[in-house]
Amino acid sequence: MELTPLFLIGFLSLLIGSFAYSRVTLPRVFGSNMVLQRDMQAPIWGSAPPGEEITITLSAEAEDVEPISTTTAVADANGNWQTKLPAMAAGGPYTLGITGSNTLKLELTNVLFGEVWVCSGQSNMEWPVSISNDSEAEIAAALYPKIRLFHIPRVPSGLPQQDVEADWYGTTPETIPNFSAVAYYFGRKLYKNLDVPIGLINTSWGGTLIEPWTPPAGLAGLPALASISEEVEDIQSNYRAQLAEKINAIEAWITETRKALETDAQLKPMPDNTHPLMDAGRPTALYNGMVHPIVPYGIRGALWYQGESNHQDGMIYHEKMKALINGWREVWGQGDFPFYFVQLAPFNYSNQEEGQFFLPQIWEAQTATLALPNTGMAVTTDIGNPRDVHPRNKQGVGRRLALWALAKDYGRDDVTYSGPLYKSMAVEGNTIRLTFDHVGSGLTSQDEKPLTWFEIAGEDKQFVEAQATIDNDTVIVSSDAIANPVAVRFGWHQSAEPNLVNKEGLPASPFRTHLW
Repeated sequence: MELTPLFLIGFLSLLIGSFAYSRVTLPRVFGSNMVLQRDMQAPIWGSAPPGEEITITLSAEAEDVEPISTTTAVADANGNWQTKLPAMAAGGPYTLGITGSNTLKLELTNVLFGEVWVCSGQSNMEWPVSISNDSEAEIAAALYPKIRLFHIPRVPSGLPQQDVEADWYGTTPETIPNFSAVAYYFGRKLYKNLDVPIGLINTSWGGTLIEPWTPPAGLAGLPALASISEEVEDIQSNYRAQLAEKINAIEAWITETRKALETDAQLKPMPDNTHPLMDAGRPTALYNGMVHPIVPYGIRGALWYQGESNHQDGMIYHEKMKALINGWREVWGQGDFPFYFVQLAPFNYSNQEEGQFFLPQIWEAQTATLALPNTGMAVTTDIGNPRDVHPRNKQGVGRRLALWALAKDYGRDDVTYSGPLYKSMAVEGNTIRLTFDHVGSGLTSQDEKPLTWFEIAGEDKQFVEAQATIDNDTVIVSSDAIANPVAVRFGWHQSAEPNLVNKEGLPASPFRTHLW
């Protein structure tokens, strides 16, 4: 029988568990070429023999210089240690040294301090530069040694993992093709405006739901998601209850396997100990395997581009976004850090009449999520492709996310960062006047044609196509077929690509004024 690497790892881990803490180790998110968050006491952690004192030194990358700072930590009874580095301004390169009392020194080189963002979601976040717009030219121009990339591989887990198989590397034509296009274009926009190092952590997986990315801490306390939270709790409880039986089976297998190795007898496979939440579609599975290993790495904020796999959720998706955002913020322990997300682009999911309104309801749920503090939404109704769920214009998406960050996090008062968002309505005779937030320097038609995708209804709740005109910073909507209007909706169809924008070119988000 051929011994696979996974088989050997599992087998050897049982035999040499007593040597687990023979040296000081760091998770892979700490490595040479990394970017640490500037102006923050950045957390650093690892493992060591219990009770061992760890010394962490930060030095300028030059010979014969005294450390800029020295920090110490002591490994607890479980062999875990954690401390914080002193807050540093943007710059570098630095060398980070980590030494235990009886171990060799770990040395991380070419370390920079700058702005760090976690970029997550499903396929449109994972979508690489190589198959996005203008890929050949973009790849050739990708020479940014101070934009550092960390790409986390796809790994679901039933239990919170402590590490990932990834490394930090600089942006070059060789490294950028398979990296997230949205993340890269976001980071490049920041770099060109801020002139500081940028660290981008990409943890995304195409086709995934939002639930697997959400930690238990986010699910707790939300009545609308109680069934999901209870599912996770029940599975974890049952798994723990069954472990004793599984351990006995594994111990018996070890004894039998040792004898088989000595006698050259046939080997049997190790008893299955797969956690029920290992599947990438189960709640918490991707948080456990692809987010938890980097918590609480110092970050400025997070980007999120997901929802296609939840496009039939309606307003419950708002509750799931709350769980994700609040859950990440709670486990990171860095307060209400910025969380910016992408509103889905138009796409023809279904030709059935009912299905045509699933996507507008997700748009509505995403817009409602702006009520959470320190959130922002990039609207993409004008840069999508209703025939392709993977629009290729990732430059526009990254740029619009960066506008939120530049305005909200980096003090750029001159930046218009959002398109018009519906604020209120007023009936005026046989018309309805709409007001908006984020009109910028004024409202306009993107293509200089009459405004599109406005509908109006009376008390019978039957919508008809409407005429819409701009009046200063408002829009007046009417139809000859509706004498007494009571409601308006805008862009309320999965293939809608309306043309209402502000003069800065940012599109208005779809909305409805009623809750029918």
